[in-house]
Amino acid sequence: MQISTRQLEKATILDVVGKVDIHNTPRFREVLLGTLKLEPLVMVNFEGVQYIDSSGIASLLEGYRQSKALNKRIILFRLGPMVRSVLELTRLTTVFEIYESEEQALQAAGAEGS
Repeated sequence: MQISTRQLEKATILDVVGKVDIHNTPRFREVLLGTLKLEPLVMVNFEGVQYIDSSGIASLLEGYRQSKALNKRIILFRLGPMVRSVLELTRLTTVFEIYESEEQALQAAGAEGS
């Protein structure tokens, strides 16, 4: 798994590539939670993620809880079919803000104009 970070004017984007599984989740969790501590808006690009397991879902939920506790925001976008399916099965599509594209996510977040 690879995670790269892009800083826009009002948002930080995490581009995740690979599998978010038990082996990679500690790094995913560290980057997600660390970024949430520093930034008011974190957007996670799941376009390059082919697989996510329960440990990855647990890390996302921990990020969601932290974002609410810190009065911050987390947005997910470009979910692949597998990631979307897992989030739908766990009914987390009603918990997270999810958008089809980066442009839609930025527009919804009011963070355009990097």
